[in-house]
Amino acid sequence: GGFHGMLQIKETIYEIKPKRFSETFEHWIYEIDSEETQFPPLKCGLTEEEIARQLNSHWRDSSTMKQIVFNDIYTHTWYIEMALVMDHERYIYMASNVSDMQDQALLIIHVVNSFYAQFTVHVFLIGLEIWTTQNLIDISPIEDGLTNFCNWKAANLEARLPHDVAHLIVKEDYGVALGLAYVGTICWGRPSCGINTFRPGVVESSFALTITHELGHNLGMRHDGNFCSCGRRGCLMFSYKVMTDRFSNCSYLDFLKTVTGRSCLYVSPAPERVLHMNRCGNGLVEGEEQCDCGSVQLCLDDPCCLSNCTFKAGANCAFGLCCRNCQFLPSGTVCRPKSDECDLPEWCNGTSHMCPEDVYVQNGILCLGNGTCYEKRCNDREEQCRRIFGKGAKSANEICYAKINSRGDRFGHCGLNVDHYQTCNMPDILCGRVLCDRIEKIPFLKDHSTVHWTRINDTNCWSTDYHFGMVISDIGEVKDGTACGPEHICMGRRCVSRSLLNNTCSPKTCNGKGVCNNKQHCHCDDQWKPPVCLFEGSGGSIDSGPPPAKRKDSEGKLWSKHIVLLFLWVPAVLVLCFSKAVTEKKKAKSTEPKKE
Repeated sequence: GGFHGMLQIKETIYEIKPKRFSETFEHWIYEIDSEETQFPPLKCGLTEEEIARQLNSHWRDSSTMKQIVFNDIYTHTWYIEMALVMDHERYIYMASNVSDMQDQALLIIHVVNSFYAQFTVHVFLIGLEIWTTQNLIDISPIEDGLTNFCNWKAANLEARLPHDVAHLIVKEDYGVALGLAYVGTICWGRPSCGINTFRPGVVESSFALTITHELGHNLGMRHDGNFCSCGRRGCLMFSYKVMTDRFSNCSYLDFLKTVTGRSCLYVSPAPERVLHMNRCGNGLVEGEEQCDCGSVQLCLDDPCCLSNCTFKAGANCAFGLCCRNCQFLPSGTVCRPKSDECDLPEWCNGTSHMCPEDVYVQNGILCLGNGTCYEKRCNDREEQCRRIFGKGAKSANEICYAKINSRGDRFGHCGLNVDHYQTCNMPDILCGRVLCDRIEKIPFLKDHSTVHWTRINDTNCWSTDYHFGMVISDIGEVKDGTACGPEHICMGRRCVSRSLLNNTCSPKTCNGKGVCNNKQHCHCDDQWKPPVCLFEGSGGSIDSGPPPAKRKDSEGKLWSKHIVLLFLWVPAVLVLCFSKAVTEKKKAKSTEPKKE
């Protein structure tokens, strides 16, 4: 373990990497030689004429460029799924060590991702192919190499490994040319590709500049011109290679024009699609590892785990909600408490470090009076208005829903459909965006959300926007499960019958002594036993883990008997005392002497 990457101090860039076999966490750090002084200087293989031909337009206006400052750039978040292919000559150069090549690819993408962070773009490596036997295409000259690779990846790679863009990394020396890529082709199938030369002696962090530049072309970026600036001596899309870490204002405008409407870049890839290497010491438990405490220093401080990813002597676990002090928590210990009325608790089973899977109340069960449980949350449009606009807010008149959600813009719609807003059909108007009234104070919202006010027939209609590229949760969408009519709820922006929930569990299934969970099983009340709550038990479900056993010993029964006897004897004693007092009083009167 250790640090591996680039460190820039003003105009000087250093590479840092761990010293192998160091027991004291030592690292190498050294200045990366600038290739700007090389003659002839190294540069991108794309000419200005070829870029203009591919784009077929000259839209960059100098007056516009002058008005934009590089550090004023603000964007939404975008996600790029990138595939890499390394050629056979790189494989031979790396001594046929596939593991080292995998490490190298991951490091390169990490550096590329750090460069694109200024655009809030995340670059993910979703696959790596290494040609271990021979090159599968002719790679020279560079123009033919690009064409051949793009044709090959369209025919052979896309079906096996779906991606937004693929790049070939070769050892070939193309003279002054470092790479080549098509312009503005991200997500366009065959032409969404590039080729890059990774020459011997060049470090990964320096080579990452080439990948970053050529990927920039795929994203529509042209070479920087006269009015382009980034606050550095040079910018990443300069035609010649410079040691820098910034894109220019020109690159931003080119990028923004290209990605707007490319819906492939709106959604983050599923975690299982992102390539990562299983390795003891990365802090993640993978494969056959019992635990993974991370670096050597962290493992020295870990009470449960050794640096070889096995348990220390006497330890049964090292992590998990049901692990404490390296031991399993006792059966019946709550590990995930109930969070709200649509949630259900889970308990440890005493033999595992893992808390059972999170289960919750079945979709469709009523909550908060008029709300409906759906995906662990009680959804109610009145409550949603209060959460957004404050305690005095309420859902607006239905005329607001009819007028605004039928518009199909960012303030009123029934969802985002590829590259446009979906207009709500009249039966579904209550399932678009929530409209509210009786607003006392305009709320402060996250990111760059907007509050919208419309007045329709003397009725106030308040809503919030949500548009392409936003990554914060949409507080203004009508949540699935919200009621939209008698026995109807919203699902996927449509108003549908509750019967579509297809629930097979009901209160009758649980004999009236429990509630159905999202797995269609009964979660029994205290004193009743799963699976159907028919016999006495301790509650819970077959999914929740065992709840703590309820006390049913003779001591408890004895206390119950004592309480019953106490309630029976106290009145009897009181009656006896009262009767005795009356008798004594009468006796005293009978012995009193008569007055003369």
